[in-house]
Amino acid sequence: MTYLIDAWLDRPHPYLRILHRETGEVCAILEEEALDELRDQGDLDLAGLTSSEPLILKELVRSLFLFCYARALRPHNEIQLH
Repeated sequence: MTYLIDAWLDRPHPYLRILHRETGEVCAILEEEALDELRDQGDLDLAGLTSSEPLILKELVRSLFLFCYARALRPHNEIQLH
């Protein structure tokens, strides 16, 4: 499977979505609170988001999925996984 990252980080209510490349299906959504947590942890790599290197993007998507699943396991999660 291949994925696309749709990130809107420079808006009042930023979000980042991971989309299935072939179907356009939304696989995960990170909204403002989750993005703030990633930034606070130093795990949001803005340079990686603008990279065209497949290995960098693959690692970024993997890290974002892991973060999403870890947050989904917490009580009162606010992240959506599809």
